[in-house]
Amino acid sequence: MIIFNQIGGTFMSKNKTKLNLNRRNFLTGTAALAGIAATASVVPISIANANHTDGKKGLPDFINWKDRDALIVHSDKGIETHRSAIGESLVTPNRNIYIRNNMPTMTDTQIGDRKKWKVSIEGVKNPRTFTLAQLQKLGHETKATILQCSGNGRGFFEHKPRGSQWKTGAAACVLWTGVPMKTVVDACGGVSGGAVYMTSEGVDHVPTGLDPKKAMIARSVPKKVYKDAMLAWEMNGVPLPNAHGGPLRMVTPGYFGINNVKHLGKVAFTSKESSVKYMAKSYRISPIGKKGSQYPSCWEMPVKSWITRPTNETGITKSGKVQIVGVAMGGTKKVRSVKVSIDGGKSWKKAKFIGPDLGKYAWRQFVLETTLSKGRYSIASLASNGGDKQPELRMENRRGYAHNGWKDHSVDITVV
Repeated sequence: MIIFNQIGGTFMSKNKTKLNLNRRNFLTGTAALAGIAATASVVPISIANANHTDGKKGLPDFINWKDRDALIVHSDKGIETHRSAIGESLVTPNRNIYIRNNMPTMTDTQIGDRKKWKVSIEGVKNPRTFTLAQLQKLGHETKATILQCSGNGRGFFEHKPRGSQWKTGAAACVLWTGVPMKTVVDACGGVSGGAVYMTSEGVDHVPTGLDPKKAMIARSVPKKVYKDAMLAWEMNGVPLPNAHGGPLRMVTPGYFGINNVKHLGKVAFTSKESSVKYMAKSYRISPIGKKGSQYPSCWEMPVKSWITRPTNETGITKSGKVQIVGVAMGGTKKVRSVKVSIDGGKSWKKAKFIGPDLGKYAWRQFVLETTLSKGRYSIASLASNGGDKQPELRMENRRGYAHNGWKDHSVDITVV
């Protein structure tokens, strides 16, 4: 059988007061589905009192329709997917997708008639407010993208940054359906002059009564993002669940999940970044011990991959022929190749992609068939998008963001 453990790595910059900001844009500031769980009504975040049959804490009420066995509960705001529940199908089932909330999920009562949900479009030549029903008549497309929390991989950092200690499970590959943002902009006469950013604002802070400056989820991204962005009302073939931002969510392909604003109420093209907390202060990639708006925001995702099988969740595996399986993403570029090592990175073999190619913003599954005799192995994967490839070590930063180092994401196995 195979015994599993994570392995760690340490990286310290030569200049401890600065990050190495020379990587690509994520540091420069700048297919039918089966078995999808039905959506359910939601209530404000609260952990269910009932325990799971295996003794683990139950899921929060607002996501009690998800598969408990596929998930790891860190907190009522951070719920991770097990490695083996991510990569066995190309598109991650809704019931297995991770949860990361800053504000409580809106309830059906708070949302009201979904068809009458409104979103205002500003910073365009002809500002307008659309209902969801109007958007659905305006345009339609389906696109696969990776949804990934900025802190995915935080659990590997030795200084234990504040927040959910994700390993690999704060990520999913999702099929979104909605209207292209470009179509909406064109219907409004185009972007007004002077715009530098596209700023999306959610309204999930409204029921809390908190100060919008501190509670509103607003994210500004470079204006160019609107050409690939989408206003999505469907997720993996069903109406967008409340828990994932229904009835309308901004989708910014290639960008970290925080920029895919939930419960969307406004999109504005602006000359400056939003001044609210979640843009000006939060989700900044800063050196350990430092913070501030001068540091890069969590925007573009870097190239990344990890092994999804074998793990300790897959049961007994006999020595002999073994399939090493994983997922790989290219960030804002198409992932081009993946190599796999069974000796901790001393040597590498090229893996092959399997399954359909759903576009550059989706991940690709890969497999390497090899023969393993009894012994210990350190299995790692290394992805490339043709311009960038995964580094060996993580980039140390205060909140544990944007981790794509292959060493931490590898697995140690013992074949017996």
